[in-house]
Amino acid sequence: MNESVLSQLTAAFQKKFSDSGKPRYFRAPGRVNLIGGHTDYNDGFVLPVAIDREMLLAVSPRDDKKVKAYSCNFTDTRSFSLDKIEFNEEVMWINYLQGVAKYLQKAGFLLGGLDIALLGRVPLGAGLSSSAALEVAVASAFREVFQLELSDEKLAAIARQAENDFVGVNCGIMDQFISVLGRKNRALFLDCRTQEYELIPIKNSGYKIVVANTNVEHHLADSAYNKRQQECQQGVEILNNLFEKQISTLRDVNCDEFAAVKDKMPEVVRRRCQHVIYENQRVKDCRQALLDDDLEQAGKLISLSHKSLSNLYQVSCHELDLIVNIALEIDGVLGARMTGAGFGGSTVNLVKDQAIAEFKTIVTNKYQDKTGIEPDIYICEVVDGCGEISLN
Repeated sequence: MNESVLSQLTAAFQKKFSDSGKPRYFRAPGRVNLIGGHTDYNDGFVLPVAIDREMLLAVSPRDDKKVKAYSCNFTDTRSFSLDKIEFNEEVMWINYLQGVAKYLQKAGFLLGGLDIALLGRVPLGAGLSSSAALEVAVASAFREVFQLELSDEKLAAIARQAENDFVGVNCGIMDQFISVLGRKNRALFLDCRTQEYELIPIKNSGYKIVVANTNVEHHLADSAYNKRQQECQQGVEILNNLFEKQISTLRDVNCDEFAAVKDKMPEVVRRRCQHVIYENQRVKDCRQALLDDDLEQAGKLISLSHKSLSNLYQVSCHELDLIVNIALEIDGVLGARMTGAGFGGSTVNLVKDQAIAEFKTIVTNKYQDKTGIEPDIYICEVVDGCGEISLN
């Protein structure tokens, strides 16, 4: 943990909450999904890792039912009562805290008030799940400070419920799950239907996961996300009429079954379904490639995922495609794809150690030449999920 960052957080806490007790510190990581784009809300498979871009909290209990929070990123203080939680239409960031508190209480947990200073190191709008990191960090702080008997899986579910039902973003379970259950140098193979998971060792030390942030965020993302969900549901309804077995989600159809009936589907719905069904198989194949320490194969699958997201699911954009194409021309890049919901945000790249400097230079220069925008490049470490920070 960077001591200067903790010092900054401590100074902010002491300034804003001078009457409060000595704080405890909590963290929750952002994530990058290696493969499994838009499969999570279709009950499919994903393969994310937790990364060393984190949400940090300094926290001290209060003697009332009030939560008072200061955001270092927005230089803004907000408060709410645990007895009266109402959505804030004007200030979005406080709603993530309110949603977590609401659904912890709804689940029967007894909470007290908190003074909280928070410092986000997950870039906003980069598709690295800053919102889930905030929700999980807050839930983790409540759990530890008030000694709640709350399992990791239940904590992730409550954090997701806060985003779905309070903030109003209909995300799947992946982002919150990896922020809680991620482990150092492990990818998490997650079945989004059953929530069964397996930690997959990332064995090879000769490469890094590199994130390239396009620094663009098109406003299509929310409406397109909802539309893709609707199109997938239309596909489920059509497939139910084409098969004798029950199709609950696209997860219930394999590649061979789909190939036999795809020509009977409307083109747009066919494209969406084809991406999801084949992407689920790619995730399973990538899991096996990592177990076999076959990074060349994992990289190929990651790159195929991007082609499918761009051409079939149509959630990429010019800037994402540009960075992927630039990256794949560099010797030592094993694979590249967009990560996150799309229409901006970031790409994830598997890059050999000796190619990282060249990757940073070439991607930055070529992307900036074509767009006039400077990308941000993050060399990521794969880290543990949420927890309390020990200062000893």
